[in-house]
Amino acid sequence: MERAQKEKLVDELGQIFESSGVVVVAHYEGMTVAHMQDLRARMREVGGSVRVAKNRLARIALEGKPCESIAEYLTGMTVISHSEDPVAAARVVQAYAKENDHLVILGGAMGDVALDPAGVAAVAKMPSRDELIASIVGCIGAPASNIAGAIGAPASNIASILSTIEEKAA
Repeated sequence: MERAQKEKLVDELGQIFESSGVVVVAHYEGMTVAHMQDLRARMREVGGSVRVAKNRLARIALEGKPCESIAEYLTGMTVISHSEDPVAAARVVQAYAKENDHLVILGGAMGDVALDPAGVAAVAKMPSRDELIASIVGCIGAPASNIAGAIGAPASNIASILSTIEEKAA
């Protein structure tokens, strides 16, 4: 690999480490190409990405970044998974590691917080950003729905009384 290519790769990795909501590092020794393609496809579905890079270049890219603490995990055959959603990448990698013994989670980072394998598992169990937004919208919309129901209730009661009177008259 030429120096210019290495510099470009370091820049790309640096942007990944800066902008990702979560970064997960795992060993992938023994995984087939088909397994890796499956992992990449699953990660793409949730808006994440999987990257295999030279550990030395990844360490250089980590210098001065919030998740610099994950440099210790960059030994051996490592794969870096990341997503903007702070939960998506952790959830996909955790699920895939349960199915495939060749993928071993080493740790990761969420912003400047280092995660060990148990931390990655805990993040994977958290609700995703979209799920949290939906829950907040539901909480905000519930009072309005209750008010609309309360306002509409008297009209509904009058309508049912009138229909009952009409039935009795007939």
